[in-house]
Amino acid sequence: MSSRNAVLAEALQLPPEERADVAKRLIASLDGPADEDVEAAWLAEVERRLQDVDRGTGNVEPWDVVRERLATRLRTTRQ
Repeated sequence: MSSRNAVLAEALQLPPEERADVAKRLIASLDGPADEDVEAAWLAEVERRLQDVDRGTGNVEPWDVVRERLATRLRTTRQ
């Protein structure tokens, strides 16, 4: 058995929460080191958007409307 398969087999024996933590760390390792300026900018943008929603000035749409628009876009790009 390859070391990759051995690691996978062992990881699959972990409880779900621990498997999720391992998966999160593995995915994060593919992204490389975090750029603190970028992380701070994203956090500020999320906060700004949440404030807009709280004030009633945010651009929000029901999920079913967004889902249908995305489905339509996917259908047209696959043709």
